[in-house]
Amino acid sequence: MTACIVGWSHTPFGKHENDDIESLIGRVAVQALEDAGIGPDEVDEIFVGNFNEGFSRQAFPSSLALQFSDHFRFKPATRVENACASGSAAVYQGLKSIAARKARFVLVIGVEKMTAISGKEIGDVLLKASYQKEDGEIEGGFAGVFGLIAQKYFQKHGDQSDALAGIAAKNHKNGVENPLAQMRKDLGFEFCRNVSEKNPLVAGPLKRTDCSLVSDGAAALVLADVESALGLKKAVAFRAAEQVNDYLPMSKRDITLFEGCEQAWGQALEAAAVKLDDLSFVETHDCFTIAELLEYEAMGLTKRGQGARAVAEGWTEKDGRLPVNPSGGLKAKGHPVGATGVSMHVLSAMQLTGAAGGIQVKDAKLGGIFNMGGAAVANYVSILEPLRS
Repeated sequence: MTACIVGWSHTPFGKHENDDIESLIGRVAVQALEDAGIGPDEVDEIFVGNFNEGFSRQAFPSSLALQFSDHFRFKPATRVENACASGSAAVYQGLKSIAARKARFVLVIGVEKMTAISGKEIGDVLLKASYQKEDGEIEGGFAGVFGLIAQKYFQKHGDQSDALAGIAAKNHKNGVENPLAQMRKDLGFEFCRNVSEKNPLVAGPLKRTDCSLVSDGAAALVLADVESALGLKKAVAFRAAEQVNDYLPMSKRDITLFEGCEQAWGQALEAAAVKLDDLSFVETHDCFTIAELLEYEAMGLTKRGQGARAVAEGWTEKDGRLPVNPSGGLKAKGHPVGATGVSMHVLSAMQLTGAAGGIQVKDAKLGGIFNMGGAAVANYVSILEPLRS
């Protein structure tokens, strides 16, 4: 245990027509420090998680935070990018700075502005997180990638449309109680299960309700070493923080297994000296419902090919054996790519300090997070607990 989350902030996710990444960064940077109860002069380093790749004309965003306090001037600030896991990558850089004793307090910001470009352009930008030599022409952008994954899984294990609809319905139901979520509407199983004018097929067997939302938004958190955290009003400690990367080409692996995710979970549970059943909840990367289904198997909740059982038997419901995505997940909350990993850590910290409001899991004591970049290429698993019980 080398560091703790001691403060945070989070914009609502959705369409922020009057914001750019600069204004989004400014909103969360200042609020996170106020929440932690420290001044900007105490920040030793800043990390910004941001994918961009064409979402915003403003590349090189690391120093934008400096404009919101003169005390930030001349502090080291670095942009961190690892596709859809850019936010967690930024968090982990902060953990490493504290572990190396280069910093006592680190400000981590995740941000993305996705809605300023057309739907076609958004698809093209997201597809840059795939292996261009082989997958760069897949129809439907990244939805096409996961549509292909779903088709391969269905071929091995049968039609899993009921399970995917169950995941979508669960996450939308959970999102109703999350004031930060982009879509706060309980769509119900039948709507998510059936193809309709409002829920058309998007790619392969995936319908619109199987796909996460295009979003703008930002989240920020303050990391502190344990000694400093003990003197602050709240602190959530990292019991484990593990990163595993897998091959970028899908052709080099069985894409229905999410082996990098499995490795990351195994390492994190071992490092934390806990079992999956010890966790109170998991926030996992449901960029598409098929991803959440595969993640059940990769984390060890079910055997391979049996992820649907967790859905059918209600294990992952908010009051189930292991609540998964009580926040509504990416599916309902939205997925501003660079902000997602930071958001997951913020919402998990809220759960563990009893500050999650309507999405609060009862008696949450230990939380798991899985954030991935690409199709299970960059895999991050964090296990968090309150520093003080």
